[in-house]
Amino acid sequence: MKSHTEYLWFNVKAKREFINITDKVEDALAKSGVQEGMALVSAMHITAGVYVNDAESGLIQDIEDWLQGLAPEGPDYRHHRTGEVNGDAHLKSLLIHHQVIVPITEGRLDLGPWQQVYYAEFDGRRRKRAIIKIMGE
Repeated sequence: MKSHTEYLWFNVKAKREFINITDKVEDALAKSGVQEGMALVSAMHITAGVYVNDAESGLIQDIEDWLQGLAPEGPDYRHHRTGEVNGDAHLKSLLIHHQVIVPITEGRLDLGPWQQVYYAEFDGRRRKRAIIKIMGE
């Protein structure tokens, strides 16, 4: 079995940002030489997430609005008593989840026709990272 690891670094300028990283995962897969297996993509910050969804107009804004409705920015979360003010970002990460596993078939990411891999940042304005781990044969 082969494995290949890459780290993605992001200089996130906004508090919330959604970044399509499909091409980065495809690049890592190409370098790995894996033909059959899995690609694990995981955010390495608890206030971020990784998800798979369609790359369609308006969808990211709909996702952001949905997350804001469930975990609005600003309310006095108990976590804020620590001096942090990112309680909503921790909850948004739980909703999106911090990682995905994408199947690899015949040397390609086996995604649906419109599916893409996204990194979602909920407490930005600083350098962040994600890990890509390719495993298979």
